[in-house]
Amino acid sequence: MTQDRPLPPPVAAVRALHLHGWAERTVVGVAFAAFAAGFGQFGLVAALGDVARHFGRLAHGASIADQVGLSGTELGIGLAVIRLASLGSLPLIGLADRFGRRALLLGTLALGLALTVVSAASPGYWWFVVIFAAGRPLLSATNALAQVAAAEQTSSRGRAAAVALTAGGYGVGAGVVAMIHSLASGTLGFRGMFALAILPLALVPLLRRSIEEPDRFEAVVAAGEHPFPVLGAVGAAYWRRLLVLGVVAFAISVVSGPANSFVYLYAQDVAHQPGYETALMVAGAGVAGLGGLLAGRWLADHIGRRPTSMVATLALALFAVLTYSGSRPALVVGYVLGVLAGSMLAPAAGALLTELFPTEVRASAAGWWVAASVLGAVVGLVAFGAVADVGDRFAVAAALTFLPASLASALFYLVPETRGHEPEELWRVRPPTQL
Repeated sequence: MTQDRPLPPPVAAVRALHLHGWAERTVVGVAFAAFAAGFGQFGLVAALGDVARHFGRLAHGASIADQVGLSGTELGIGLAVIRLASLGSLPLIGLADRFGRRALLLGTLALGLALTVVSAASPGYWWFVVIFAAGRPLLSATNALAQVAAAEQTSSRGRAAAVALTAGGYGVGAGVVAMIHSLASGTLGFRGMFALAILPLALVPLLRRSIEEPDRFEAVVAAGEHPFPVLGAVGAAYWRRLLVLGVVAFAISVVSGPANSFVYLYAQDVAHQPGYETALMVAGAGVAGLGGLLAGRWLADHIGRRPTSMVATLALALFAVLTYSGSRPALVVGYVLGVLAGSMLAPAAGALLTELFPTEVRASAAGWWVAASVLGAVVGLVAFGAVADVGDRFAVAAALTFLPASLASALFYLVPETRGHEPEELWRVRPPTQL
């Protein structure tokens, strides 16, 4: 496969756009939307042990079901169903290529948080899975559209920082709900945890004043360039690079899906980590996440999107294996360093994804990335849960699930490096069949 040979940059078109700095109000607004999505989605990961105990039955025994209330297979299938529901975000995200980023982002966020609140009243485990799964694609769409909007609002100089800010917003939202659970789960229970999503929901109307439609999308609207969203939107000139990124997204989520989804259940019900230690672990991960975002932003802008993404993906898999290796110190170190690696990956991979596709199909491309991530997470969750059930060995499940997936990190080098380029420079490819 050969790489793109970009035509001369359309300097006048770029200068005509009204772009923002990464710390300006409109970018911060979409970062807060990502925060709210992270708060709503991560409640499941943080409170998974509470959900299992509430709807299952504890017993004196050595199996996972005896220790946490539900078997690893039941938990894995339930989590997989919820993850699989995120495939519904693909058409939602793609619709933003026709109707705009702002309207879709605000609508999906409000409805997704509302369904999260409703899930707190679930009468049974599978009811909970269904209701929470209904809100999952909406919040997944919100997070993807927030990154697209942040990238489109900025120039190449601030794009990685804007993507990092948005990824950080999602991470802070997830960290806040994890911290609340670690310190107050005995008081709130799983129902109280999910009911807390009403707080960011109440703030959604305020975001309407901050979030703007990106100039890049307005320019596409003015030009009348509106392909049918999602289906057929990504033309022949770009489908190969989309396929490569889809495989990479699939592999990353084979690791991150189970690594993130089982960690609090593992900490509380298998490693028997006290709540204050879990809270300290989450706090340490928050510091590591901030450091990772800053490092990932710097490396993406100075070394390149591709090498940063490759190294971070490999590190993510190795630290995930360490997390489940069997001791409480390894759990803490592996989790904190895994968050560091994942945070380094976010600015580089997020910038690369948004820069490789033109504005008129960028949201659709982001939707396919999410879809591939969903499928990878489903495969990872089912495989990890099933292997962990055999002999109750989380360490074996981690090694067999995560290490093979890490090999896909090398595929980042099959797409062009975009560091230092505006997306407009990479829209046109000669000839159209090249990667």
